[in-house]
Amino acid sequence: MKICQGSCMRSVRELCRTYLVLIILASLVMDAGACIFPDKQGQPVKIGLLIPDNRSVAARQGAEMAIMKANENGGLNGSPFQLVIRSLEGPWGTGSKEAVNLIFEEKVWAILGSHDGRNAHLVEQACTKAGVVFVSAWASDPTLSQAFVPWFFNCVPTDLQQSAALIEEIYYKREFNKVATISDNDYDSRQALDNFLKLKRARLTKKSEPVLFSLEKYSNFNTLADQVNSAEINCVVLFCRPGVSLKIIQAFNQKKMKQPVFGPLFLLNENELSMNELLKLDKLLLVPSGGWPESKTNLFRDEFRKIYKEMPGMVAAYSYDAMNMLIDAIRTAGENKREKIQKSIAQIKYEGVTGTIQFDRSGNRTGDFIITELENGYPVVLNSINN
Repeated sequence: MKICQGSCMRSVRELCRTYLVLIILASLVMDAGACIFPDKQGQPVKIGLLIPDNRSVAARQGAEMAIMKANENGGLNGSPFQLVIRSLEGPWGTGSKEAVNLIFEEKVWAILGSHDGRNAHLVEQACTKAGVVFVSAWASDPTLSQAFVPWFFNCVPTDLQQSAALIEEIYYKREFNKVATISDNDYDSRQALDNFLKLKRARLTKKSEPVLFSLEKYSNFNTLADQVNSAEINCVVLFCRPGVSLKIIQAFNQKKMKQPVFGPLFLLNENELSMNELLKLDKLLLVPSGGWPESKTNLFRDEFRKIYKEMPGMVAAYSYDAMNMLIDAIRTAGENKREKIQKSIAQIKYEGVTGTIQFDRSGNRTGDFIITELENGYPVVLNSINN
């Protein structure tokens, strides 16, 4: 009973903090006109970047590299682009607080986010109230766009888009019937699993329900592997944090299990797995992806390695693409008029490292996403576009 009371009290405190932040935000929005300042030659064009914590360097490096290249090409009419970074470390509600800081203190032209879906909802609320563009470069929660907020854009395929690709491959192309899912308690993991199950039930009523394995019920990965093996499963779909997913796949390999293993893109987070660990997933993990142009990808990796002395991963690539797309949109808008920047992004067609970036009316990335294997830590799409 004491544990329950303590948990309830913590939830109440978190809600109070969130409401306090939103109240402060509402009062600031009353004076939002003061934040739309006239452009002056030479003043920096500030773009905000929100990251999970100060150890999450991948998104910072990807965005920083895009900013450097833009400034080498003259910035915006002689004004340099400037990256303003904020970490979301801290209690629930920090996402709103830091978004407010970027909008009203730093007066950023737009915000780029590379973090989880739960914080993305808070940032979206703040940006919507202030009328500032928010571009997500990692969160794939589809409910972010279901509010039909014109200020939100997502450069990553949503859980529903990724689930559609997984279902097409697993149930239609390979005709598997006995499928297992393995999940943990992480917010993004739960959201991705729920969307996968929801879509499967809507489209495939006659197919057997997946066998659900929850990590909470297992003391070690070997026991879990034995249970999956004994259930005579055709394939496994992982909805776990990256480090946990790697250990599960390694346990499968040790037991010489041959079932194909699938998973969403968030498993390939180089902030949580080293590049050496990501390379261990090559040809073992199948993920949804669009067509990554080989020449652009190779050029990006070479330039990134020259600057940072290491290979970039998926987080860095999406952050780099999202920032470049934002810079292109701001250049098209030509000034700090938020409606013009929003309209420019809504109409954009940007050819990036991760493929063509365009958005539907809800701000979701459009395109065909198919299941691919990994090579050198990147999705390899057959017949990928070379330009």
